[in-house]
Amino acid sequence: MKAQPIASHFIDGEYVEDTDGTVIESLYPATGEVIARLHAATPAIVEKAIAAAKRAQPEWAAMSPTARGRILKRAADIMRERNRELSELETLDTGKPIQETIVADPTSGADSFEFFGGIAAAGLNGSYIPLGQDFAYTKRVPLGVCVGIGAWNYPQQIACWKGAPALICGNAMVFKPSENTPLGALKIAEILIEAGLPKGLYNVIQGDRTTGPLLVNHPDVAKVSLTGSVPTGRKVAAAAAGSLKHVTMELGGKSPLIVFDDADIDSAIGGAMLGNFYSTGQVCSNGTRVFVQRSIKETFLSRLKARTENMVIGDPMDEATQIGPMVSFDQRQKVMSYIEKGKAEGATLVTGGGIPNHVTGEGYYVQPTIFADVTDEMTIAREEIFGPVMCVLDFDDEAEVIARANGTEFGLSGGVFTSDLTRGHRVADQLEAGTLWINTYNLCPVEIPFGGSKQSGFGRENSLAALEHYSELKTVYVGMGKVEAPY
Repeated sequence: MKAQPIASHFIDGEYVEDTDGTVIESLYPATGEVIARLHAATPAIVEKAIAAAKRAQPEWAAMSPTARGRILKRAADIMRERNRELSELETLDTGKPIQETIVADPTSGADSFEFFGGIAAAGLNGSYIPLGQDFAYTKRVPLGVCVGIGAWNYPQQIACWKGAPALICGNAMVFKPSENTPLGALKIAEILIEAGLPKGLYNVIQGDRTTGPLLVNHPDVAKVSLTGSVPTGRKVAAAAAGSLKHVTMELGGKSPLIVFDDADIDSAIGGAMLGNFYSTGQVCSNGTRVFVQRSIKETFLSRLKARTENMVIGDPMDEATQIGPMVSFDQRQKVMSYIEKGKAEGATLVTGGGIPNHVTGEGYYVQPTIFADVTDEMTIAREEIFGPVMCVLDFDDEAEVIARANGTEFGLSGGVFTSDLTRGHRVADQLEAGTLWINTYNLCPVEIPFGGSKQSGFGRENSLAALEHYSELKTVYVGMGKVEAPY
C-alpha cells in the first residue's frame, strides 16, 4: 500500500523537492507500513514558499471578492467529485475509518471552500459613517502572507478551514501539515490550482518542529494560524508576539459534557460516545469529562458499556469499521500511560483499557475505554489524553456541576443534555468555553464560529467571524470642506 506523492512540497503551483531536508516517513497507522517518504523543508524551501506567496498576493488582493469566490467554489466542486479518493487518502494518512472520512473530512473541507466562496461579496463589506458635512468609511483589507500550521487529526479539513478564509480575504498562504499526516494538504493544493487559483497563493511545505519557527519568525509573514496542543500554542503565540503578528490559536481542551437526570439517556450516551470515541478520540473538542447526575449513573453506565462493547474495531478501509487505530505508536503509548494512571489513581475501569486482541501488534489500536468514579483531582480528569478514553464523573446539583466543569485551565468546548431547555441555556451561558452544544455534541458546520477561551486559544475559525481574523479594518476619513487651522 503506497501513497507516495510526486514530491514533498507544493510551491508556486508545482511540486518541489529538496532531498537535503530530514526524511519524514509517513506510516499507515493500521499496519505501521511506510506508505510514503518525504523531506522536511530546508531553510531554502521555506524562503521559496514565502517568496512565492509574497509575490502572488498583491494581484490576488486586487481581484474582487466575487471573482476570488468563484475559484473557491470550483475547488469545492472538485473535492466533492473526488470525495472517495480523498477520503481513502485521509484514511491512509490518519488511520481513521473510511466510514468517517467519507462523510466528515474532505466534505467539510469542501463545505469551507463553498461557504467562503459564496459569502465573500457580503462578508467583506465595510461601513459608511456620516459625520455631518464630512464622512468616513471602512473597508476590510487582507493581511498579506498567512501561515497555517496543521494538526494530524483532521489534516484535509484543517488545510481548508485555514486556507478558505485566508484566500477569500485576499491573502496568500503557506501551509505546513503535521509530519504525521503529510499527504492530504498536497492534494488540496493541487485541486486549488486546477480550480484556477493563481500560482503562489497556496503553498504546502512539509516540516518538523524545526520548520515551524522558520515560518513563524519570518519577517514577511503577517499571520499565523495554529491547530495544535496548548504547549505548542504557547510557544507559537509567544514567537509571533515578538513581531506583533496576527494569531489564531485553536488548541486543546478537557471539555465537560453534562448529563442531567431528565435527559434522553440514549441520546446523551450517543453524544458522549461521539464526543469520546469518534476519530478514535483524537478530537480537540471532545467532551472527555462526562458529568452524569448521580440518580441516573447506573443506568447510564450500563447502557454505555453495552453500546461501547458492540463497536466494530478493525481495518479502517472496511466501511463496517467504527474504531480505527491511533495516529502513531507514540500516541498509543501516551494513551496507554494515561489508562494506567487512571487505574493506579483509583478510577473504576468499566470497559476497555487495553489493546484489542484481534488486531496485529503493528497497528496502533487502543480499545474504547470508559472509567467511572472519576474524581476531579485525578490525572485523567485534568489532562488532555487525546485518545478513546472517557471519564465519567458523578454530580448532584446544577451549581456544583457548573463549578466543577469550569475548574480547568481549558475552555474549548462543552455540552449539556437535558429536557429542560431553560436549564440548558442557563448552564451553557455559565460554562467557560468558546463552543457549546445543547442536546448534541461535536457538530461543527462551517456556518458557525469555532474556537476556544482560556488556555484553549483565541480567535475563531469558520463563519463570518473568521473573516475578521484574516483581514483588518482600514478607516478613511473624507473631508468635504476647507481645512481651517488656528495657525
